[in-house]
Amino acid sequence: MYLLDTNILLEFLLNQERADDVEMFLRGTPQEKLYLSEFSLYSLGIILLRRKMSETFTRTVDDLFLQGGIRLVRLGVAAMMDIVKIAQKFNLDFDDAYQYTAAEQYDLTLVSFDHDFDRTEMGRKTPAQVLAAEEI
Repeated sequence: MYLLDTNILLEFLLNQERADDVEMFLRGTPQEKLYLSEFSLYSLGIILLRRKMSETFTRTVDDLFLQGGIRLVRLGVAAMMDIVKIAQKFNLDFDDAYQYTAAEQYDLTLVSFDHDFDRTEMGRKTPAQVLAAEEI
């Protein structure tokens, strides 16, 4: 089970350098194994609407959640203290600490391109690493 960091979907939606890796990962992984945090969903909305890509955002929500099987996870107010502890422990920004805490709370593997997670206990996997491990 995998928690997708915001940068994974942005890489694909903005057709960036590793968009092909993300597409193969999304196509090769059953959607019921994929999770996205509520924070990431809101971040996608903020970024895509700021770039005047509202149609891309609504299509993504429809494709991933309404038509697809990706699950949404959220952290309650009580988890904010955990986020602060994680941020301090691993020197992470709020958004990274939120993702880490969500992955930890829901027992998910964090899929991200963000190297900041490499200094944490849980670490992270890239889409290519996940695909390579699934093939074994």
